[in-house]
Amino acid sequence: MATLLGDKLKFAAEVGNWDSPELCRIDLWAASQWLTCDDNTAFVPQFRIAVSDTAAWVRSGQGSPPPFAGLSLVATHQRLLAGFAIDPEEDDGLREEFWILQWGPTTDNISALGFREGTRLAITFQFWRDEHLVKHPEHAGTVFVVEMEAAEFAATLDDLTAVLDRGPAGHL
Repeated sequence: MATLLGDKLKFAAEVGNWDSPELCRIDLWAASQWLTCDDNTAFVPQFRIAVSDTAAWVRSGQGSPPPFAGLSLVATHQRLLAGFAIDPEEDDGLREEFWILQWGPTTDNISALGFREGTRLAITFQFWRDEHLVKHPEHAGTVFVVEMEAAEFAATLDDLTAVLDRGPAGHL
């Protein structure tokens, strides 16, 4: 039986079957999009640390507002990623300040950025793998945006960490 944490319209995690004490099906959702559609089997020890670190980072109040005054979140996402895509040698490294959801193979099919303004967190993301875009041509070039209270996002991540800590026996 799967355990759903959070809200799929904003951000959610669904913990499903455990294949072993270290491997578990984890489906992630943001802005109603299934993020882990390419790989939803997580190596729990690494994944749990990455999720926990992100929750701590969010709770600490870290994060920056969008760096380009007057640009929408979508345009900001595109501008931050465009320089690297066009010429990696001229990359200014600015986008690294905003990387989020970098949790290993389960999330390496998306480019996701997080922007913090006070208590609010905005996450922008887009799918980049050719195989995904062939199956979902409507996602080509689409930047998805979700905005929520940072505390809500951190709470979902804390809940996910707690479920992972219980392991397969606590999931039944």
